[in-house]
Amino acid sequence: MKSIIYSIIFLVTILAGNVAQAQQQTDEKHNYVVLTRKVPQLQPILITAENLKEEDAAKFGEFQVIICGQNIGDITDEAKMNQFLKKAEELGVKLVACGFSLNKFNVDKKQVPKQMKVVENGILYNFQLQKKGYKSISL
Repeated sequence: MKSIIYSIIFLVTILAGNVAQAQQQTDEKHNYVVLTRKVPQLQPILITAENLKEEDAAKFGEFQVIICGQNIGDITDEAKMNQFLKKAEELGVKLVACGFSLNKFNVDKKQVPKQMKVVENGILYNFQLQKKGYKSISL
């Protein structure tokens, strides 16, 4: 009789744990990160962010775009960046510049738009976000 009671308690404990875990997974936000090498790609990336925000609704979390590579200097061009900065701000998308690329291609960090975050290493930052569960793609 005792073994039946212990078995029932054991099963109830396992089921309760699984229900709690399933509930926690459904409450999680969807976070995204895109690594790109070209400023013009911000146009389709921001359209994607807008669509995901609408699709995910309350589950939409963070959306970050990391810009790396030899064309990193394009982020200092106001004519190229203004529309993207405005749209990113409207959507709550965070634009991030790779400090390693800025240094390698001699781009003055003071010229980076104030709305952008600069990280030491964009590729490493991307991996760190992936470890936190961000869905990631590189273009």
